Amino acid sequence: MMPTQQGYDRAITVFSPDGRLYQVEYAIETVKRGTIALGIKTKYGIIFAADERPRKLQVVDEPQKLFKIDQHIGIAAAGYIPDARRQVDDARFFSQSSKIVYDESVSVETVTKHIADQCQQYTQYAGARPIGVSLIIGGVDQNGNSLFLTDPSGTYIPYNAVAIGADSDRVTEFLKKHYKPEMTLEESKMLAISSINMVSNDAKGSEHIKISQIESDTKQFEIVDKNQITKLLQSATEKYPAEEK
Repeated sequence: MMPTQQGYDRAITVFSPDGRLYQVEYAIETVKRGTIALGIKTKYGIIFAADERPRKLQVVDEPQKLFKIDQHIGIAAAGYIPDARRQVDDARFFSQSSKIVYDESVSVETVTKHIADQCQQYTQYAGARPIGVSLIIGGVDQNGNSLFLTDPSGTYIPYNAVAIGADSDRVTEFLKKHYKPEMTLEESKMLAISSINMVSNDAKGSEHIKISQIESDTKQFEIVDKNQITKLLQSATEKYPAEEK
């Protein structure tokens, strides 16, 4: 990098001559280096899934990349997960505050826009780096089933199915090939399992896969039991044969 470019590289609030914010781009690169996370929306509900590979002897009781925001809203994260925890805490506080003020559950898009606005602020003011995580935010509200993606730039976009993290391009192509809006939650889970295993070259079985869901009828966020994921693994393997590495 030329000396004149290094100034733009270090200043998060200054655009380079070619219209780039380098530190924001680096934050997006951090997301691309995280393990895969994905979300799937169908008429029956929302599925979140993540590839979580614990170290040896690590105790893992709860998912580290899947979060509950409210009864009807969940999140999957990829990138710098400590940043995700901070955003999750902020989203939880915002959701509960909205319920107290307006006496009704906050919409999924309202929470998503709030989180995206927080990300955008870190691209505008000096003294703090951009957020190094992308979030898949989904849930069931008065508007139906919704699924959104936020990124470090402050952008948020609605999706039917989306993947973030390492090899997300391959998983996105896999989702485009097999996704159907009328899929059941069980079929969505199998698609999520196959998507993660397709890019998890050094992981076997289902121990590294974490899944959560929100059903359209109950509007309740819940973590899918690991035994159920194990049972679905065989069906997923048969339904979606392994793609070429």
